[in-house]
This record gives sequence, C-alpha cells and structure tokens, in this order.
Amino acid sequence: MKKKIVSVLLAATLAVSVISGCQGTENSSEEENQSTENAVEEETQDKEKEIRETAEAVDVNVTALKGPTAMGMVKFMDDVYQGNFLSENYHFSIAASADEVTPKLVQGETDIAAVPANLASVLYNNTDGQVQVLAINTLGVLYIVESGDTVQSVADLKGKTIYASGKGSTPEYSLRYILSANGIDPDTDVTIEWKSEHSECVAALSSTENAIAMLPQPFVTTAQSKNPAIRTALDLTEEWDRVQETQEIKSSLLTGVVVARTEFVEENPEAVEDFMDNYEASVNYVNKNTQEAAKLVGQYDIVAEEVAKTALPECNIVFIDGSEMKEKLSGYLEVLKEQNPEAVGGEVPGDEFYYSR
Repeated sequence: MKKKIVSVLLAATLAVSVISGCQGTENSSEEENQSTENAVEEETQDKEKEIRETAEAVDVNVTALKGPTAMGMVKFMDDVYQGNFLSENYHFSIAASADEVTPKLVQGETDIAAVPANLASVLYNNTDGQVQVLAINTLGVLYIVESGDTVQSVADLKGKTIYASGKGSTPEYSLRYILSANGIDPDTDVTIEWKSEHSECVAALSSTENAIAMLPQPFVTTAQSKNPAIRTALDLTEEWDRVQETQEIKSSLLTGVVVARTEFVEENPEAVEDFMDNYEASVNYVNKNTQEAAKLVGQYDIVAEEVAKTALPECNIVFIDGSEMKEKLSGYLEVLKEQNPEAVGGEVPGDEFYYSR
C-alpha cells in the first residue's frame, strides 16, 4: 500500500506540473519549453524525495551465513551501510553457522535468512509452516580435491578414503547420492572419514600422501592457496547433473536458499518484494563484477579478498525464484527424502512452502 500511495502522489504531482507548464506555451520558444521541462523534472524529483522520506519504512532483519550466501548479498549490504536510498530499514547480520540462525527465525529475531536448502524444509515441517522459501541463492559448491593425481572420474573413488565434513547434512547426502548413482556403495566401497570442520580436511590433504577430500568453496580456494599441489578432481554439481540425465524427475544440486517468516511475508508483502528486488540486483552485481565484489567480501570479513577473487566464479551464486525455484528445490528435496526422510523434516513441503510474486 505504501508504494501504491507513493505512485499515486507522484502521478498527481507530475500531472499538475505538466498542466501548469503547458499553459501559455503555444507561442513559446524551444528554450522556454526546455526550461519548463527542467522545472517539471526538478519539481517531480523533489516531491518524490519528500514522499519517500516521509513514507513509513519497515524494519527488516536479515541474517546471512559466512560463505557464498553472504557473498551474493554483499552489494545489498554495502548499499545499506553506505546510506544509499532503500525503501525499507534493513539490518544485516552474518552468522558462522546455521545453528545460530534457526532460533532467531523461530523466535522472530530475524525476518529473512539464508539457510541450507534442506534446513528450510525441516524448519517448515517442524514449525507448521512458519517459514517460506523465497529463492534459491546457491547451487552446488562441493568439489572432490586431492593432493595426488588419481581421480579422473567418480569411478576412481572406489576403494579410496575420502575426508569430508558435514555428516548428517547436505554434503553427506550429496556425496552418497552421487556415489550410489555411479554404482559405488558409500558404506562398503569407499571409506568416508568424517571430520568436524573443513579445516581438518584441508590439514589431511597436506599431511597425507595422495589424500582425497570433499570440500566446498571457498575452502577449496583457501586450501589451494596454502598448498598449490592440491587439485580439483571433480565438480559434484556437474556429476549430479550427469546423473540427472537419466532421471524422470529432474533436480539440481543445491546448497542454500533464502527464507522468510511466513508471518512477516503476510504482514509486509511490499517489504518482501523490495528485498527480492535488491537481493537479485546484488547477486547480478557480484557475478558480473568479481574484483569489486571480492573487495566488498573482504571488507565485510566474510572471506579474505584474495580468496574471494578466485572463489567467487566457482561458488555458483544465483537468484532463482518462482516456478523454476519450485522445480529445482522440490526435486532436490525428493532425492534427500529417499535417502533419509529426516533430512527434509519427514516430508517434502507442499505448494504453500514456495513464495511466489
């Protein structure tokens, strides 16, 4: 309603200005016409500024996770911190892990948050629909890396030890799915040595000869900057897509989505639309301006600037909403459910889970 009022007032202002500017201009010179047009434009801009400044803005609390989701949001964040005009009052915070985000969403301390794709489904099911997914913000960021040169395909992983972190979450389910689809039993044909942190996998790569690990970006870039001998062997997003070529129900390997509290969406539809527009613009900027975006990523202490310069193009940062979001996300959640229903909170959510403009 706020934006509709602004539009109506601006239209009225422009109409009055044009009418007054047109009176007695039949015999005026081109110079006088130009002067009138300039005056109309200035008056319209002044009125627009006045209306926007007096319009009541909504407080929007946004939480992103350190890594690709915050990287894609960094231009948006910088616009807010630099005081560039935005319709709402945005307040950003960056969390180190998804565990910090969940209670803030449930308790209403944050309105919009970037979370792992499967966690969005779990939250929806566990809160009786108190969250909605707005958009996919990150596709697959998982890679198989090694300190040797033995892995050229998924088949080469058979009989190997893979260092990985993320047991019980998206990384585990993604790895098991790709291994199984390539005829490798993840329980008997490989040894997956689970670590609590990505840094432990990086340490294993450096200390173990011909070590193999599954790492996400930007940790892959961080590891390679410390040890140039580490090579990227497989892009698991590409491997997932190869598997999908023979599947009837299509899906994509996803990492993150952005969700909002359902109550906030219902009470502040225009604020949600404003967020979506600004976030999409931020993602587009980050993907087209790697050097400038990397500087902002470093400035806001998300990832070191030098790491971000290399990692950003490999982070699969996207903004996908609407029907495409629903198709990709629902298919992905179905894959996870087949492995472990608890990974999605028991059931794949229905249509109400997906926000549409």
